[in-house]
Amino acid sequence: MRNAFGLSIPQTVADACDPRRMAVVIYDMQVGIVGQIPDGDKIVRTCVQLRDAARAGGFRVFYTRHMSLPIAASGVAQLRTAMQWQRVDDPNELRSSFPQGSPQYQLIPELTPDADEMVFDKITMSAFAATPLDIALRDCGIDSYAIAGIAMEVGIEPTVRHSLDLGYLPIMVTDACGAGHPAAAERAYATLEFAGGSLTTDTAALVELMTPR
Repeated sequence: MRNAFGLSIPQTVADACDPRRMAVVIYDMQVGIVGQIPDGDKIVRTCVQLRDAARAGGFRVFYTRHMSLPIAASGVAQLRTAMQWQRVDDPNELRSSFPQGSPQYQLIPELTPDADEMVFDKITMSAFAATPLDIALRDCGIDSYAIAGIAMEVGIEPTVRHSLDLGYLPIMVTDACGAGHPAAAERAYATLEFAGGSLTTDTAALVELMTPR
């Protein structure tokens, strides 16, 4: 930790791992997403470990959940993205992949939030775009967060990049971040490492740091 101009500047995971300044963000661990990842069960287990350690250590926990708009209510960007993901050329052939309230939209049962935790729905890849997450974290004095969930190459990378411009220190828990395309996930990690400003750790190391002493 470095101190300057009345500020404490975390440089390591250990520096940031304080419930007064760090939260845990569980990204899109939904029924319809976890099942698409080959090692989805492993990611579930590591996310549960992190969530349980955060609860025991007094760290705030936030969840994100991807939501699809009804096709008729979708705009140009939403339709274009859906066409690419569903591999169709005609917007009239689209279906709403994660309609609000559908079985695939729900968080997996193992990661059901408790009464002190919050889920933010989103229609973007970045968890900070058009959600209350940034306001909620800042209002709590949080300037760092550990992120885990699915998928690294699709949603976690843009969340991390966005949050860097917002002034956060993001910490990716590598063995708790699933990927549908491992090579793309590795490129995402390499790009973020080159850009600087974020950190990585693994579940065991972070759980140890979050455990009250």
